[in-house]
Amino acid sequence: MQHRLSRQHVVDMCRTMLARGYLKATEGNVSVRVPGHRLYAVTPSNYDYDRMRVEDICIVDFDGKHLPDDSGADLKPSIECGMHANIYRERPDVNAIVHTHQPYASALAFLRKPIPALTDEQVRFLGREVAIIDYAPSGTSFLARNVQKKVASGDNAFIIANHGVVAVGTDPDRAVFNMALLEKVSIAYLLALTSEAGKVYTIPTAIREIAFGKLRADEKRIAAQITEAVEPLRVPADEEPPSADAAAAQVTAADADRPHHTDADQQPGPRPPGSGTRSASTPTSTT
Repeated sequence: MQHRLSRQHVVDMCRTMLARGYLKATEGNVSVRVPGHRLYAVTPSNYDYDRMRVEDICIVDFDGKHLPDDSGADLKPSIECGMHANIYRERPDVNAIVHTHQPYASALAFLRKPIPALTDEQVRFLGREVAIIDYAPSGTSFLARNVQKKVASGDNAFIIANHGVVAVGTDPDRAVFNMALLEKVSIAYLLALTSEAGKVYTIPTAIREIAFGKLRADEKRIAAQITEAVEPLRVPADEEPPSADAAAAQVTAADADRPHHTDADQQPGPRPPGSGTRSASTPTSTT
């Protein structure tokens, strides 16, 4: 079995969050970057966390392609592979990702209400704010693109509108910590909104920027270590989400352009010019 340690990290994260009540049944997904490769280990689709074994964890590349091996599990990776791939490509400092539907942060997802800088601890680990990621259907390239746009901010926790949350970290323990901190902050913010709506105070801007500066310094240090081993692949801002219809049309066009030999082609004479080499465009995310 390849990349066993990365797979074990995923299983350990799942067991920790399952024991703490952050994961239920098959909802959400978890991944860990494979060191030194453009790969990550991710939970399988629609598979109970309570039954999950190391060999059940899938290996996927940064283009969202599943790379099955001889583990024997033969399970399909999470439908949110595109989201995970885009985060790893955009943020070389991120080595682990958690996506959950935890209740209190999800309540803010239904309100589409971002969490401002309430404490210096929150900013130090989660970022300037917990932003709302625009809604898109689950498992689509549109959701993957929306997430990619937000994570570029350097923040480490996000609320997906009408869906759930994404928390990232420099290592598996930090990703789980950030997810738990997000839930704690969400509870406090919801209580404050309920008690004194419109009167929730934030920390001073200067303190916020100092705490965020420390977070960004950590991220840049980790990113530098990662990029020395593997150069990051970033998603172009103007690139369109991949389309199955477009891919099919490309294949049809290639077939139409392929020369069809006839008896006349076998006669002596000058050969027709070559059609050239066509380069395939690789999509940045898959669903």
